Amino acid sequence: MHHILGAPVQHLDTLRLIEAIARAGSIRKAAEDANITASALNRRLARFEREFGSPIFERLPRGVRLNPAGELILQHYRAQRSDLARVQSQVADLSGVRRGHVTIACSQALIPYFLPLQISLYRRAHPGVTFSVNVRDREQAEAELGTFRSDLALVFEPLVMVDFSVLHAVPQPVAAVLAPDHPLASRAEVRLRDCLDHVHVAPGRRFGVRVLLDAAARRIGRAVAPVVETDSFDLIRHYVRHEAAVGFQIPIGLPPPQDGRLVYRAISQRDMPAGSLLLGQMRGRSLSVASSRFAEQIAAALDATPRGTLG
Repeated sequence: MHHILGAPVQHLDTLRLIEAIARAGSIRKAAEDANITASALNRRLARFEREFGSPIFERLPRGVRLNPAGELILQHYRAQRSDLARVQSQVADLSGVRRGHVTIACSQALIPYFLPLQISLYRRAHPGVTFSVNVRDREQAEAELGTFRSDLALVFEPLVMVDFSVLHAVPQPVAAVLAPDHPLASRAEVRLRDCLDHVHVAPGRRFGVRVLLDAAARRIGRAVAPVVETDSFDLIRHYVRHEAAVGFQIPIGLPPPQDGRLVYRAISQRDMPAGSLLLGQMRGRSLSVASSRFAEQIAAALDATPRGTLG
């Protein structure tokens, strides 16, 4: 085992194929994706398991899945790959041409407006850097840091916080999302009880916005009872244009007020205190130059983003 884990360059390609098998759940499917024969891939896996000294997959009637030893191997490989990417990024930075790859797990509120702008600004200065952006809920985002699938996480109201090292935090109040002709649209600020008195649409219970809503509703003796419950904030923004309903979202995920198709009103913080949008990484991990610099840019942009008032 020591020989295999101590010789990363020799075994990186095999480990990459092992990751592909785990992802596909099938040796045959992974072989097709890698453009090699299933028998050749089976031989490589058998040779690796022999050298490693232990099976790493459970053989199932319709495929394979990693056993506990295989999960450890895959985490080791991802850590090695991450370290290698960090060193490559540092070497590239020495020449003044920043290269590298940044992987971000983030709440979907960051997808429509905030992250596209920030990534494009970063790539304008450093076109050699590429990005992977994965939409994850708050629990999944933290898990991805721990398994080296993501370098950074940008999430609203994270759940566990065991391996989550906070790089930056900003408050985000929950806003009511309304059609311009909704009865509550004429108010500068709305009370939660008034929102709940109207038909409303809300995110599912695994989302931070919903957790804050449920807690605030309980405090005033009410319950969130959406006519539509969804995993999509995009659906919420569009639905309120079709029915006189109240939607809920944090400001960073909303289009600019001058868009005109929607109105956003702050829910009184007497009813619901602001939540926290956190930028973080895995505790104790050294980020690549590209990821570290992008994290600095994100932190500065978050501080510059208006969040206390809504148009």
